[in-house]
Amino acid sequence: MLRLRELREDRDLTQQYIADVLSCKQNTYQQYESGKRQIPIDSLKKLCLFYGVSADYILELPENLEYPKR
Repeated sequence: MLRLRELREDRDLTQQYIADVLSCKQNTYQQYESGKRQIPIDSLKKLCLFYGVSADYILELPENLEYPKR
């Protein structure tokens, strides 16, 4: 999850600060950043709103994905 680290470091934030935003322990957040643990959906939503980016961006999905039409 390289993007999580980039987003955090670009804003000069600590892992502890983001862990506090997510209401989790610093070592749990560190595992999200390193890819050792999957981010729960509610935490992913919080991160998207906090950073102002899409889940696709955080999850490093390609930009040209097609979405089903409703």
